[in-house]
Amino acid sequence: MRVDDLVARHATIPVRTSPYAIRADPRRVLARLLVAGDEMMVGGESRAALVVKRVLALSEPAAAAALDEVTEAFSSRHRDLHGLFDQHFLVVAHRLPKDVELSSTRRRLIGAYFTQEYAVEAAALFNPSIVLHPDQDGLNPGQARFVMSLRAVGEGHRSSIEFRTGVMGAGGTIALDDPGPYVVAGTPVDPVFDRALFQRALDELTAHSEDMAFVIETLPRSFGRVELDQVLALLRSHQVTRPSALLTSAHIELVASCNYDIEFPLNSALAERVLWPQSPTETNGMEDARFVKFIDDDGTTRYYGTYTAFDGSHIAPQLIETRDFRVFRVSQLTGPSAKNKGMALFPRRIDGSFVALTRSDRESIGIATSDNALVWGESTIVQSPLEPWELIQIGNCGSPIETPEGWLVLTHGVGPMRVYSMGAVLLDLHDPCRVIGRLRRPWLAPTGAERDGYVPNVVYSCGALVHDDTLVVPYGSSDAAVGIAYVALPELLAALRSP
Repeated sequence: MRVDDLVARHATIPVRTSPYAIRADPRRVLARLLVAGDEMMVGGESRAALVVKRVLALSEPAAAAALDEVTEAFSSRHRDLHGLFDQHFLVVAHRLPKDVELSSTRRRLIGAYFTQEYAVEAAALFNPSIVLHPDQDGLNPGQARFVMSLRAVGEGHRSSIEFRTGVMGAGGTIALDDPGPYVVAGTPVDPVFDRALFQRALDELTAHSEDMAFVIETLPRSFGRVELDQVLALLRSHQVTRPSALLTSAHIELVASCNYDIEFPLNSALAERVLWPQSPTETNGMEDARFVKFIDDDGTTRYYGTYTAFDGSHIAPQLIETRDFRVFRVSQLTGPSAKNKGMALFPRRIDGSFVALTRSDRESIGIATSDNALVWGESTIVQSPLEPWELIQIGNCGSPIETPEGWLVLTHGVGPMRVYSMGAVLLDLHDPCRVIGRLRRPWLAPTGAERDGYVPNVVYSCGALVHDDTLVVPYGSSDAAVGIAYVALPELLAALRSP
C-alpha cells in the first residue's frame, strides 16, 4: 500500500494514511448446510424428506446431468465441492429408506440440494487487529510478515472472523497478499474439558444444584465429549428421583457447546480460513476479535484473541487460542470482569498473572488479572470518560503495546452525534493500573469519506503493532472499509508524556 502525504489529524502528531482501503467482497462465499424448513407438510412429512424423495425419483441420467451442471457452475468457487456435498448428504441420509443403495452421483446431488452459498462479507468488513505472523521465513531485511483479523458481516447481520496476510516494509508500509478464491470454515473437533473451569462456567449460568454436583463429581479432572455424554445419560436415567435432571442436562450441554476446538485443512491458506459461529452464544455472530501475540514466562508463544459472542439478545466475552492459525480453541470467559465487550489481553504476564484491559462497567477502561486467562477477577478502573470527545464511553482499541516508556494503549471514545475517535494512554510497565500519560485530543477522527458507511462517523481498531519505529494501525471506517494509519512511535510517546 502506498502512503499519502502527512495528514494533520492531531496538532502535534502527524498521521499518515493509506489511500487504499480493504473493502468487503461479496464473492467470498462459504458453502453452508441448507435445510429448507423442517415444518410438517400434508401427510406428516417434512420438506427435507420431500426434497430427498424428489431427487430419488429422478432417472440416473437426469441426476448425473443435474450434478454436472451444479459442478460446472460452482466448483471454481469452492475447494473440494464434491467433498462438501458428501458431508451435507450425511446430515440427511437418515431420510432414506433402509433398503435403498445410491450411487455417488445421486448422493452428491442430494447433498447439493442441502447446500447454499453464504457471502461472509456481503454487508461489511471492518474492525481489524494485526499481529506478527508465526512464520517469518523468506523475508528481506527490514520486512515482517503479519496476520490481520477482520470482522466480516453477511446476510442477517451475522459476523464471522476472517484473516488476511501480508508483509510490512520500511516505515511500516503494507503489502497485502491476495486472499485467493476460496473461503473455508473449519471442522469442529471435540475438546478436552477442565472440570474446575467447566464448573465455574456452570455456576455463572445457573444456581448450583444436587444434580449438577452429581455430574461434576462423577466426571474426571479432564474429560472429553464421550465421558460427558456417558455421565449425562446416567443423570437422565435417574429422572424419577431427580426431577430437574433434564434441565440440568440442558445447562451442561450449553456450556459444553460454548467451548470447542476448530481445525482447518492443511491445504488451506490462512486467508481462506473463517471462524464461523458454532455455539449457541454465537448464533448472531463473533464480533471484534482482538488478537495478540503472547509470550509466556517460559518463552513459549501463542496467540490469543478476545471477542464478543452475540446470540441476538445477549453478549458474552470469549477467548480464542491458537499457535498456528490453523487449529483454534474457543473458550468461555468467566468472572466479574468478563461481563461486557472489549476485553484485550496484555502480551505477557505481569508478576506471574495474565492481565487484561476490560470495560466491565460499559463505559470505562479497567484492568483485571487472571491465573489462567479464563477466569477474571474484579476490575480496577484506570480511565473514565473525561474529554468532550469521549464523554459517552471509552474503551480500548486492542491489546497494549510494550514500549520502553510504558504500555501504550490505543483507545476509542464516543462523543456528540455518536462519533467514534481514537486516542491513547500510557500505563506504567510494572503497575499498569497507574496512568502516566494520556492524549487530551484524539489522534484519529473520522473525516471526509470515512464518515459515511454502514455505521457512520466511526474510526475503530482492534489492534496495532510497531514496525520500523512506526505504529501501524489498521482501522475500520464507518463499518464500510479498512484503512491503515501510520504514526511515528517516538512522536506519539512524546505527546503522551507532555504536560
